[in-house]
Amino acid sequence: MNWKQAVLDYKIYLQIERGLSKNSIENYTLDIKSFQNFLNSENINQTPINCSQETVRKFIYETSKVLSSQTQARRIAGLRSFFDYLIFEKYRGSNPTDLIETPKLGRKIPDILSLNEIELLIEHLDLGHPQGYRNRAILETLYGSGLRVSELINLNLSNLFFKESLIRVTGKGNKQRIVPMGVIAKRYLEIYIYDIRALQKVRLEYRDIVFLNRNGSILTRQMIFTLIRSLALKANIQKKIGPHTFRHSFATHLLENDADLRTIQILMGHESITTTEMYTHLNNNHLRSVLERFHPRNGN
Repeated sequence: MNWKQAVLDYKIYLQIERGLSKNSIENYTLDIKSFQNFLNSENINQTPINCSQETVRKFIYETSKVLSSQTQARRIAGLRSFFDYLIFEKYRGSNPTDLIETPKLGRKIPDILSLNEIELLIEHLDLGHPQGYRNRAILETLYGSGLRVSELINLNLSNLFFKESLIRVTGKGNKQRIVPMGVIAKRYLEIYIYDIRALQKVRLEYRDIVFLNRNGSILTRQMIFTLIRSLALKANIQKKIGPHTFRHSFATHLLENDADLRTIQILMGHESITTTEMYTHLNNNHLRSVLERFHPRNGN
């Protein structure tokens, strides 16, 4: 079996057996392609079947000189998953990454926006621009419902329930969840869909997609990143932010206003509550104020 066939079969496995999205599959195979490039550059003639632990270790060592610990850990995990698949299909008997130690990572605390900063970004939207109301609906939906950027750009009109103020979201692994729409998000979604989008010429294959570009096609992730970063520049917000910052802010603000972790987990679509617990580390001032309010030793 050569690398091209192995990667192709692996991608089919990820899509059909594991139900991963196109973006997730590309991320999984990116590390394998990097390993292939390394083999070519070093003139190492090994196939996926006979690839040795020594070769993988050399690849990890060489790339560790220029990669962060996070990227290195992800790369090892990506290769481990690929070789596990080959074992599952009985092409190999062992995984060459088994004895390779993954770098220990501290939990990275993401940047969040305050409510004032979110409002400042929104103030810098130009509603007179042809895409102004669409962009307002995008920001309100990201913050009002905590969507991932991939969930936002693939959002369907048929999954918006305005009467009930609910959105059906298709998340990682094609798992679906129901999230509230939010009062302000609902208002701007209705304006955009019924007053702006309804007058737009839409390509047939995207007629059920909510957010469209000026040509009637689906938006890309990069378009959303560009929108948010341009607004941050106009608003003179120095933080490095993107679409996911709105998702982090959504969860953090819910927690600060005493929402319980289990509810936030459901809204975010986290498989494990351990992922949701990250948000308890974001705002020490809030945790301190809760302790002062409720601990019996802190009474007047």
